[in-house]
Amino acid sequence: MSLREDADRSDSAVEVSEPEESGGARAASRAHVLPASPAAKPRRPLRRVVLALLLCAALGGGGYAGWQWWTVGRFFVSTDDAYVQADISVLAAKVPGYLAAVPVVNGQAVKAGAVIARLDDGDYRLALKAAQDKLATQESTIQRIGRQAEAAQAQVLQSAAQIDAAKADAVRAGADYARATQMQADYVAKSRLDQAKADRDRTEAAVKSAEAALAAARANVAVLQAQTREAESLAAELRTAVDRARRDLDFAVIRAPFDGVVGNKAVEAGAYVSPGSRVAALVPLQSVRVDANFKETQLVRVRPGQEVHIHVDAYPDRDIVGTVESLSPASGSVFSLLPPDNATGNFTKIVQRLPVRVHVPEDVAREGLLRPGLSVVVKVDTRDGADAPVQTLAARR
Repeated sequence: MSLREDADRSDSAVEVSEPEESGGARAASRAHVLPASPAAKPRRPLRRVVLALLLCAALGGGGYAGWQWWTVGRFFVSTDDAYVQADISVLAAKVPGYLAAVPVVNGQAVKAGAVIARLDDGDYRLALKAAQDKLATQESTIQRIGRQAEAAQAQVLQSAAQIDAAKADAVRAGADYARATQMQADYVAKSRLDQAKADRDRTEAAVKSAEAALAAARANVAVLQAQTREAESLAAELRTAVDRARRDLDFAVIRAPFDGVVGNKAVEAGAYVSPGSRVAALVPLQSVRVDANFKETQLVRVRPGQEVHIHVDAYPDRDIVGTVESLSPASGSVFSLLPPDNATGNFTKIVQRLPVRVHVPEDVAREGLLRPGLSVVVKVDTRDGADAPVQTLAARR
């Protein structure tokens, strides 16, 4: 206890001795400490100014955002269920055979009419030559029958002339026989009468023979005409065979039906293909479009011709402006392989989506940047009347 009391006393002695310091040192310490308090006071007004400015900026930004939404934003409907599409053509073989050459590669741009693949056409050339030879032979047959028909027609004319001559002889012979009969009373020789009768009978027989020859000539003409028709019918079939053989020969070369880019090449030279075998796909990049699947609740104000802002995920810095081309006549579920039958079982309402086709400007499509299958985000500007954008109004006019 005595030690603790001695320590307390020493502390009090120190505390008592502090006021006995010189007044000059105390004044100096005060002069050193007092100026610090006025330097901290300006921080509060500066903080208030900064907070006020931030509040004003927030209110201004919120007001501008609200005004922007009210005047523009509320008229936009958007969806990310959208993709770049194109009418891709699958090129296939039309005739069977072995591929002699496939001179294209994936990603190669080709013009309309460019050779995509070429089949070995030796058999098709032989088939065409055989068909042409048969047609030439048949045409020669038609010409021969035609000449025979001309000769038969001349025979008809000759027979007709012979009939006229025979009839004239018959008339003369009949007149001679009549005179001889009348002169028999005047003691005409019986031999002369018999000769006149024989001449009459001979000329009458000649008339009948000429008439029979005329009938035969006419029948021959009819037969030749029938042969001509039959030969011409066969020639028409042979011409069809020639056209078919020529078409098969043309089909031995697979060409591009339009300008595009080759993709999904499936065969190489030496492979055997049959009719319908896929060779490659041709993508028309110059005529791409965007198919966007909007919810049915978003289509209240969507109309063809409205402006569409297209954001392509592959090109985030590129903003493309297109137009609504058309709306699908039915929802996607109606065109599905197994459309839903809501008349049976339990029903759960699901918001349907309707495909909307968006036209891409030709200058953008010709750049070749948009590839079918790319994901895009589309926003349709549904403003009408005076609120519509200038581009939309111009497009509608």
